[in-house]
Amino acid sequence: MPTPESALFLARKPKVPPTFDGVNYDNQDELKAAQDSILREQWVKSMMARLVRDEMGKCYVREGVNHLEKCGRLRGVFLRARATQGHLSTSKAEWVKM
Repeated sequence: MPTPESALFLARKPKVPPTFDGVNYDNQDELKAAQDSILREQWVKSMMARLVRDEMGKCYVREGVNHLEKCGRLRGVFLRARATQGHLSTSKAEWVKM
């Protein structure tokens, strides 16, 4: 697996920001690069939410009846992570060419 500093990682890293702002929709390369960047960002957020959920489950088991008091910080992080997740189908790029 490539490390974050390796040439392979840097070659595959998206060169565009994870947004459709300033994208020429007639240029398929730009559109695909923007979509790839957005999907990668959404995947990272989803995996972060999954990791927090797993830690929250462990905390609930470990703390028992005091889980509401002891695991509240993780619960807040998890709810914020779930609230910020978006879907590509709700973006404007899906509707521009229809």
